[in-house]
Amino acid sequence: MYRHIVLLGAPGAGKGTQADALVKTLGVPHIASGDLFRDHQSRGTELGVLARSYMERGELVPDDVTIRMVEERLTREDARVGFALDGFPRTLEQARALDRVLVRQGRCVDMVIYIRVPEEELERRLGGRWLCGTCQAPYHVVFSPPRRVGVCDRCGGELFQRADDAPETVRQRLSVYLGQTLPLIQYYKGMGKLVEVDGSRPIEEVTRDVLARVSQNGD
Repeated sequence: MYRHIVLLGAPGAGKGTQADALVKTLGVPHIASGDLFRDHQSRGTELGVLARSYMERGELVPDDVTIRMVEERLTREDARVGFALDGFPRTLEQARALDRVLVRQGRCVDMVIYIRVPEEELERRLGGRWLCGTCQAPYHVVFSPPRRVGVCDRCGGELFQRADDAPETVRQRLSVYLGQTLPLIQYYKGMGKLVEVDGSRPIEEVTRDVLARVSQNGD
């Protein structure tokens, strides 16, 4: 099986869900860029403090900081057998940096799975997301609505919608993502490592497709 996997897909495409399926099947860690930021900040590492300084100013964390976090994570014991990278790389520069990091470790990306979902469907998915302000339980007005409108099933807390999930913000996020991702798709396609999966289908169907793709290469 392929074990060094990069997952590409717009916000709402379901990368995290499919990464979790890969973790269970391949025995590799799910490495998400957002989790790395939170981990380093909670531990107060040099990289975490540096990343926080940019975020508090409302600036993007520079590529070199993110790359150093990813490189450190890939040296840990559980990642030696492989990984399911989610949310990284986001740009062509990050993809090239990831290649350099892996070459130094004597390995490379095996497969890049692009979970393709129409933009209208992504807007529907993202625009319907709500969170509990107390316990952070997630809901969706279409796929997993609460029993009572605006009230959390688990703790009775009030539900709210993140600013990132407001319709106008969703459209901007998708526009930015697609602009960044097209060069990435071409980059990995040129290397013969890109496979596209239709992410608009039910989750179980997408998972079967993803697992079939990574199983094509026996080891």
